[in-house]
Amino acid sequence: MRNHRLVLIVVLAVALASLPALLCVAAESGTSSKIEPDVVYGHKDGLAMTMDVLRPEGEANRAGILFMVSGGWYSRWAPPERMQLLFVPYLNKGYTVFLVRHGSSPRYSIPEAVADVRQAVRFVRKNADRFGVDVDRLGAMGMSAGGHLALMLGTTGEDGAPGLLGVGAKDSSRVAAVVALVPPTDLRVAVWSASESLPAYRRFPALDLPMEKAKENSPLVHVTPDDAPALVIMGEKDDLVSPKHGQRIDAAFDEKHVAHKLIILPGATHNLMKKKENRATVVREALDWFDKHLLQRPKQ
Repeated sequence: MRNHRLVLIVVLAVALASLPALLCVAAESGTSSKIEPDVVYGHKDGLAMTMDVLRPEGEANRAGILFMVSGGWYSRWAPPERMQLLFVPYLNKGYTVFLVRHGSSPRYSIPEAVADVRQAVRFVRKNADRFGVDVDRLGAMGMSAGGHLALMLGTTGEDGAPGLLGVGAKDSSRVAAVVALVPPTDLRVAVWSASESLPAYRRFPALDLPMEKAKENSPLVHVTPDDAPALVIMGEKDDLVSPKHGQRIDAAFDEKHVAHKLIILPGATHNLMKKKENRATVVREALDWFDKHLLQRPKQ
């Protein structure tokens, strides 16, 4: 039990490393949003899977951003009144933000987390009128493990099927744009059994994953021409998730002619938002990407 608590503390420390810096973004501009907390998007093992919905106080632009609340594939709850501060620039531009929580490691695996966030997309699509968003203007965003999940949505989104079970299961899990910050893109080099796996990865029980499952849940493996446009931002000095993860998926996107952009921030570590200039770059680039691929996206 003591070891599990130590792992949890380390995971939370990594997941929240950027929180103070991100809160500075809010302090610089300030806003408020209409909050709908703890919206249930599905159930698992008798437990509710939830998201918080942040709506802009001003006019909504009818585009939605699903933010993957995940660090080390652990999904932490925090008061939405505090979390909204991280999304000031997006709310100010009229985006509706969905803070998606998935089943957490170590109880649930990475494949289960992927299934959860797909369900979240389907739920938002099914309830698009309720949330005031267009089904063809949904984007996914996340950092670290959250970035991995966002890329999985962008590369493996699928249309719903009549035989699927669950709320919204008949709806598509596709998204129209992805912003992924310092994401692992190839789990085959990260899982514990991989020769390239770093000692630091032993802190993350989610990476105790069979190689077959690592392949199935690696965005790099699934790149195809119909993928969502993806912006990937890496830190040049990131010693936890190497910039090579971004470079390799960038090359795959290029080969398959998927709209993409890779930014490697000079001197930045896995704590991508530590420096003010990096925070400004991330927010500017993310908003430009979503504006281009969501707001300017023609109706289907």
